[in-house]
Amino acid sequence: MSQLEEMLLLIENEIKRRKKFNHLAAYNTGKIVHQKQLDFHKCPKRNRWVFGGNRSGKSECGAVEVVYMARGVHPFRENKKDTIGWVVSLSRQVQRDVAQQKILHYLQPSWIEKIVMSSGRADSPESGIIDFILVKNIFGGLSKIGFKSCDQGRDKFQGASLDYVWFDEEPPFDIYRECQMRVFDRQGDIFGTMTPLKGLTWVYDEIYLNSHHSQEVWCEHISWEDNPYLSKSEIEFLSSTMSEEELESRKYGLFTALGGLVYPEFDENVHVIEPFDVPEEWQDTISIDPGLNNPLSAHWYAVDYDGNVYVVAEHFEAKKDVEYHANRIKEISDRLNWHRQSNGMLGALIDSAAQQRTLASSKSVVELFYDNGILTNPKVNKDMFSGISTVKRYLKDGEGKAHLFIFKNCSNLIRELKAYWWSDQDSPIKKDDHSLDEMRYYLMSKPSNKKAKEEKGIIEKDKERLIRRLRTQKRKF
Repeated sequence: MSQLEEMLLLIENEIKRRKKFNHLAAYNTGKIVHQKQLDFHKCPKRNRWVFGGNRSGKSECGAVEVVYMARGVHPFRENKKDTIGWVVSLSRQVQRDVAQQKILHYLQPSWIEKIVMSSGRADSPESGIIDFILVKNIFGGLSKIGFKSCDQGRDKFQGASLDYVWFDEEPPFDIYRECQMRVFDRQGDIFGTMTPLKGLTWVYDEIYLNSHHSQEVWCEHISWEDNPYLSKSEIEFLSSTMSEEELESRKYGLFTALGGLVYPEFDENVHVIEPFDVPEEWQDTISIDPGLNNPLSAHWYAVDYDGNVYVVAEHFEAKKDVEYHANRIKEISDRLNWHRQSNGMLGALIDSAAQQRTLASSKSVVELFYDNGILTNPKVNKDMFSGISTVKRYLKDGEGKAHLFIFKNCSNLIRELKAYWWSDQDSPIKKDDHSLDEMRYYLMSKPSNKKAKEEKGIIEKDKERLIRRLRTQKRKF
């Protein structure tokens, strides 16, 4: 029996031994298959990329490809006795929530020789951060799946010799280039799965346009319609809530050219309104971007019974200490009769960088605010591009309706919205965006008014009628 025949026999025997609830064995089998996932696995190129919308099935491709290679059971490629590769995510948190979770889903526990954690417990790997997994290869060896994150920086990607690298979402170019060097001597593979939310970046030139005319580059677009497991009604619903530009990337996985204003949806005649007394039941929270030498920006947010967000007050000032800002925030809150927590403190969201201590203070900004009567929550989602998309949906939904209204006395937020431009590097120009940053943090926190609509009293209903009348009058003039 030849070596090739022996390998094929081993693979065949392994398939026969698979158990009923083996997720890898069940992947893309049966009456319904995801054809574009199969096209990805069948492609013989060494640099393969899937550009897909959210929930299109693109990350499944990468996770299954990794497990195929680690186990030595790839149905369309020559398998090796043992392999070593990296799974690269944008951050440790994204690694835990997405790529790591999918890898564990397709790995049978009996296939795992060892799990080494960066944080958390090896007997509960899904809730921690995995450093690497040793996987039993069917040829008798051990394969190593390592996990990396782009926020570690390029230096952490040096030195190794790899059989493959999977990028789950678009990495910085320097990390991509470093990983190319890691697979060079083993003639290994690079594959990426991503939603193109950042515009015409290096991936557009290097992979989509294949500007270097490489014979090893391959890419495919996967849309929601390509995923046979998605509900048609859900596709229609989500499509109706998104702008045309967002649909291009999130639904179809297409690149879009970014330029001009970041928020062209912003219309002063629609989104800027006269102040009114906000019902206490609408009050939600305060959001803070903690500049010290730079301006500190704080806004007070309210949510009505229909999920519309109101920015009702603003504090914006530079070159003051935390005690000064805290006193101003408390003064404005008192004027608004803003609700406090059971311990009497004000609550607020704040940039996670405020947890860091500086040389000028033995305490962090979070701790200093606490000492001054404001309990800040630094657990905010800082993903810029997802945040920008969220703001856009509040400014104008799929039906052209606005869900974000700003009191006209919030002049700095209004100014920043009008002057926020994309740079030539396909990212917003980082200038005069302090208010916009903390508004993104707030809107990404999924604000909602939990009081049932049927609980509205006569006063609340009357106030809502007054607000609608004010908006109508403003549009007439």
